Amino acid sequence: MKKIENGNLNKNSYSVPPVERAIRLLQYIGEGNKCRNLTKASSHLSINRTTLIRLIYSLLDNGMIEQISEDEGYCLGIGVISLGAQAIQSRDIVQMSLQSIQELVKKSNMSAHLGILDGTDVVYLTRETPKAHLISNMHIGSRLPAHASSIGRAILADLSEVAVKDIYKNRELSGGTNKAPQNLQQILSQRKIDVKRGYVWSVGMIEPNIGSCAATIYNHEGKPIAGLNVSGPKDIFINENSKQAIIIREAVLDAARISSAAMGFR
Repeated sequence: MKKIENGNLNKNSYSVPPVERAIRLLQYIGEGNKCRNLTKASSHLSINRTTLIRLIYSLLDNGMIEQISEDEGYCLGIGVISLGAQAIQSRDIVQMSLQSIQELVKKSNMSAHLGILDGTDVVYLTRETPKAHLISNMHIGSRLPAHASSIGRAILADLSEVAVKDIYKNRELSGGTNKAPQNLQQILSQRKIDVKRGYVWSVGMIEPNIGSCAATIYNHEGKPIAGLNVSGPKDIFINENSKQAIIIREAVLDAARISSAAMGFR
């Protein structure tokens, strides 16, 4: 075990020098230094010139920096800008949706979650649970396969078929139960059902004994940016037309509408 000081891990013990050097380089370029003079940049950053060149090529390959022109140096790339935008957007979504998610928990007496699509996964951004009920084992940062999770299905239903095909191009599916789609064609078939419904109703797809209902959150441009759901014992979700199921569905749709309005959707 690493030494713990004042209740916290000694951060220096876990530092990764190559990562630190890459971060210093990104910060340096972000401050307006274009690295036209590699010798000067190497000296300023205290990074070996050969290492600096390798870092530059690695960051170029991953879209974190871009070459301005042949002899004009480098600037931050779309990769860094996208990460920053996602971080800001994710924080905004959580803040703007928190009240409606808390209200959703009260109405449904179930665990409620907020998540975003990241490639073929859904990443959970927040979770609210009732005081006494089935406690969700999903935590902030948890990942689930989008094709098998209710939030993922909700977001996929609001993307074009072309976009969904592009996301799953040359991807092997994994995760979920045998009720989950096993190939792209089944994902597209499930998507059509979800589109027709206008929400997602899932029974035993991500876990055998768990049911869920989800809906999409839109931004001011009408684009799907996240999804929210409630999850609970499968028995509650078996009859989609029961009185309790209708209450759950309407509560989820209301929460999604309120959250979308908070994000500027009209």
